[in-house]
Amino acid sequence: MPDITYAASGLGVGLLVGLTGVGGGSLMTPLLILLFGVHPASAVGSDLLYAASTKAVGTAVHGLHGSVGWRIVGLLAAGSVPATAFTILLAAYLGIGGGGRSHFIAVALGIVLLLTAAVMLCQKQVVAAVSGLLGRTGRVNTPALTVLVGAMLGVMVTLTSVGAGAIGMTALLILYPKLPAVRLVGSDIAHAVPLTLLAGFGHWWLGTVDFGLVGSLLAGSIPGIILGSLLSNRVPERSLRVCLALVLTAVAFTLIL
Repeated sequence: MPDITYAASGLGVGLLVGLTGVGGGSLMTPLLILLFGVHPASAVGSDLLYAASTKAVGTAVHGLHGSVGWRIVGLLAAGSVPATAFTILLAAYLGIGGGGRSHFIAVALGIVLLLTAAVMLCQKQVVAAVSGLLGRTGRVNTPALTVLVGAMLGVMVTLTSVGAGAIGMTALLILYPKLPAVRLVGSDIAHAVPLTLLAGFGHWWLGTVDFGLVGSLLAGSIPGIILGSLLSNRVPERSLRVCLALVLTAVAFTLIL
């Protein structure tokens, strides 16, 4: 039987994800830590397996519509899979999942949330600035940079469960400006499946996953995402994204300080 409070939280987060496309990790993980007092490592680990389930559904939809660039997914995974495995092993060696290291995870989460909020507010400006910088450097090795982006996402997502959405999508917009946005979205979502699944099972190996919590979150978030997607055309998405970015900024400082 799902815990009603966690299921309600999943419903709310799922609704916002459906309305704005903002990754659930940037909303769910801080909520679990700050509102419910879940240990940061357990919040991250549980959210990763929760995210893997929801991203798998999104991947199936995009795959059926032919809007996944599988070569891009493969390049991202070539960086993220080994980076994720290395981060899990390093976390086990340093004991990051233990109570004494919880502040490290909270601070790392706060930093990534600040980056996510900045990207949400200034994505077009960031894409234009970085694209211009890469253009001035001459020939760009796009495949190698894609692998590097995957590696960075692997580290960020494994430590915080955040980054595969807004940050990953922004990187793809920079590296593949000529591809349709829907194909980049599909590729970003598809890559998140092996990334969050591997990281989630890595956290399970570390003992930082609460499967009851995962089930409760899914029970609420799946109908929430469906409802939010149906209502997305009736809501001023830009205004909502700005409000969410400001909330994420406030949460980030709370976690860091």
